[in-house]
Amino acid sequence: MAALVLLRFIVHDHDNLFVAAEAVHSIGISVLIYKLMKENSCAGLSLKSQELTAIFLAVRLYCSFVMEYDIHTLLDLATLATTLWVIYMIRFKLKSSYMEDKDNFAIYFVAVPCAVLALFIHPSTSHHLLNRIFWAFCVYLEAVSVLPQLRVMQNTKIVEPFTAHYVFALGVARFLSCAHWVLQVLDSRGHLLVALGYGLWPSMVLISEIVQTFILADFCYYYVKSVFGGQLVLRLPSGVV
Repeated sequence: MAALVLLRFIVHDHDNLFVAAEAVHSIGISVLIYKLMKENSCAGLSLKSQELTAIFLAVRLYCSFVMEYDIHTLLDLATLATTLWVIYMIRFKLKSSYMEDKDNFAIYFVAVPCAVLALFIHPSTSHHLLNRIFWAFCVYLEAVSVLPQLRVMQNTKIVEPFTAHYVFALGVARFLSCAHWVLQVLDSRGHLLVALGYGLWPSMVLISEIVQTFILADFCYYYVKSVFGGQLVLRLPSGVV
């Protein structure tokens, strides 16, 4: 809450927060690529999280092209390309170091509920119904796409530096994205929610942003604590993620 108040006063154009979120996500992916190239190992990384990320980015990219082509489209395209490269490296080049037994979160546990929710709760704009469902699906899937990565960290209990940096970057990106929506709603005195349409969709957009932020909140706390404590390897207490 303190960070939200600070951002409201120091960032005049709150649309920049969304661009910043995309940029921080790209930095996180860059850290991931550096890890894969330097260590020739993908230990501790969740292939399933990367696949979920690629899915929601691909769907969002399609929606951006047909609904609102802008700078976010280019940022999503770059992030999708790098995410697909990471998936390729884990699946083929570095397969021997992939901890498949630890990456045991079933994708359909999140993908199916997101798809069903999108069928019933989606934007009420003038766009084609299928495009509106796709847009809702990518919003919901993005909110929970990090869960497989958290399961891997829960199973291993020890998170090496580059993976920790990457997940922390995701946490910061999710917070900035959430801050963008919350501050936009406050600045417009709630009119933004009306502009997004009627029904449950406006509230679900805001809830999705808040959920994806709080999913990573506890990890980010222990990450910061570990950095200030001078620990290179992050050790998570039982039940943190």
